[in-house]
Amino acid sequence: MNSEQADKISRGQGFVAALDQSGGSTPKALRLYGIPEDAYSGDEQMFDLVHRMRTRIITSPSFDGDRILATILFEDTMDRDVEGRPTADYLWNVKRIVPILKVDKGLAPALDGAQVMKPIPGLDTLLPRARALGVFGTKMRSFITAPGAGLDAVVEQQFEVAAQILAAGLVPIIEPEIDIHSPAKGAAEEQLKQSIIAALGTLGDGRQVMLKLTLPDTDDLYRDLVDDPRVMRVLALSGGYS
Repeated sequence: MNSEQADKISRGQGFVAALDQSGGSTPKALRLYGIPEDAYSGDEQMFDLVHRMRTRIITSPSFDGDRILATILFEDTMDRDVEGRPTADYLWNVKRIVPILKVDKGLAPALDGAQVMKPIPGLDTLLPRARALGVFGTKMRSFITAPGAGLDAVVEQQFEVAAQILAAGLVPIIEPEIDIHSPAKGAAEEQLKQSIIAALGTLGDGRQVMLKLTLPDTDDLYRDLVDDPRVMRVLALSGGYS
């Protein structure tokens, strides 16, 4: 683990910038940027264009470590260069922004009020490659609409994958998003907190994770998690709040 990056994540100020649109969401990102779908043909051209867009964002003088704590990257972006340097290397050594890699492959169908992650094939080879390229941590998202067994399954899966990520020398962001429109949001948040506290007990000595949590209905609900030494940082997930 890079101690400077860990210190920035633990103590720094700023927000986490998401540049991790996958193949399915890239056409919309390009369209909002001003490039219609009929302006390119096939995935190769699409990913070339979106990398040029991301490069323009990353190299902007406004995009720097004073404002931005970390940036979440799509695998294709990690594998490319920015101004002749690997993207993660450029982010940290030029911009002082901590590079994070999105590793999940989307959500499984809803079951028991929640959606766990789809299987993540190739994770065992992706993680050491990411570390070699200078990536500090990972991000993976699940989705919760109600309290119950599905919520516990989400937390169990997240921490199982987190253990694999920690073993590879990276720090995982665990993101069990709660639907802000759920009529049972408050109850789900209470259960989520207790489920996470229990799961933190499964981490090895000295190991830490980050948590990305939907803004709760109750003030300071997650204070115990913020103060827990096994949690490097709690990140606020707007989840649709504006």
